[in-house]
Amino acid sequence: MNIEELREYCLSIKNATEDLPFGDEYLMFRVFGKWFAVIPLKDYELNISVKCNPAKAIELREQYNCVEAAWHFNKKYWNCITLNRDMNDETVKHWIIHSVEEVVKKLPKKTQSEYFEN
Repeated sequence: MNIEELREYCLSIKNATEDLPFGDEYLMFRVFGKWFAVIPLKDYELNISVKCNPAKAIELREQYNCVEAAWHFNKKYWNCITLNRDMNDETVKHWIIHSVEEVVKKLPKKTQSEYFEN
């Protein structure tokens, strides 16, 4: 997967928006104003940071060489996945959706219901 495919996938998620709040270094993706994915634009290798259930975050780091604790984020919840290594594109997409779900679960119940019902 290349950066355009990754960007297009993130934007295909319901209610997803993108912005560059820190200049041209990080592309942020949000649902309801909350981050679910971050792509550093100046890193040597393409990677994406996503939010995870804490137990799953550790499990992924142990299972895949391409997954590590996200450097600038709470390492309990955020993983950095380097693409085009030992995790296939479909699995990367799965963890992006998982990230969205983790973010939405922290929103008010009414917002959660509206998001998951439609």
